[in-house]
Amino acid sequence: MLVFLEHHGDQLLRGPLGVLSKAAALDGDVAGVVVGTGVRALAEEAGRHGASRVYVADDTPLQAPLPQPRVDVLAQIVRDGGVDAVLFGNSVLAADVAAGLAARLDAGLNWDLVDIARDGGRLVGIRAALQDSVYVEVGWTSEPQLALFRSGAFDPVETGGFAEVVDVPVSLEAFSTEAQMLEQAHEEAEGPSIEEADIVVSGGRGLGGPENFVLVEGLAKALGGAVGATRAVVDAGWYPYSAQVGQTGKTVSPRLYVACGISGAIQHKVGMQSAGVIVAINKDPNAPIFEFADLGVVGDVHQVVPKLTELIEQRKQSGDGG
Repeated sequence: MLVFLEHHGDQLLRGPLGVLSKAAALDGDVAGVVVGTGVRALAEEAGRHGASRVYVADDTPLQAPLPQPRVDVLAQIVRDGGVDAVLFGNSVLAADVAAGLAARLDAGLNWDLVDIARDGGRLVGIRAALQDSVYVEVGWTSEPQLALFRSGAFDPVETGGFAEVVDVPVSLEAFSTEAQMLEQAHEEAEGPSIEEADIVVSGGRGLGGPENFVLVEGLAKALGGAVGATRAVVDAGWYPYSAQVGQTGKTVSPRLYVACGISGAIQHKVGMQSAGVIVAINKDPNAPIFEFADLGVVGDVHQVVPKLTELIEQRKQSGDGG
């Protein structure tokens, strides 16, 4: 199996590392691939997460995060290395690369998988269906088998191993070099992203208005977490789409998820139900979110959240835990 290891700056992303850890648990001989410029040092981190071999394509034309040059690299590795399966952790870039590789190799791609297993000698993917109310098994009818996993499907696990580094000569198709990235913008944000954060504090329509998101932001800052939002909030223009948690947004699996003024519709539930502990704050005792929350607080978010933030700050200042 081969895992596409996407990176940002000088770090491998948590999602692909989780996929790598899962693949290593299924198969002792798992390879990773890192593509970019100045990325050779990332092979060591991949080795610690279970890769026995890391293919490194390090060349100037690969600096921009464009999909087609990465498709060229992966296609070459698959053809030369006898790869049976290629696994991806979900992102905008990874989805583009996975789709392009499937088209290039005339291969089957199963997407939005939440797990993978072996049944005898074959791989079986697990995919949520019917608004995540059931899980179904999916398979492939040809090789290589391509799989794109939902964000947060697996946690990275360090095994302390070392990887053999294999340098891949870069040979790009002419059409792969026609697209040029003229500018790359980075959103200014404090704290971790919602996909990477151990703690996520999300706000819903129960906040009453966009000006009240300062309550959610204050609690998230006190906890050292990230800020999330529901689709209704994003559609109303209260908060950016990059923070949207749910079926049409991002899937998160933090250790702690705090839902402030969120009713708990199924579309939101599917994006955060794998959190370790779910805390819900809502003045409606019949809100659906209380059905799957580990701890529920029936109260006005405008009163509960500021008080909770204050208590957390007091404990931090006194050194009594965090």
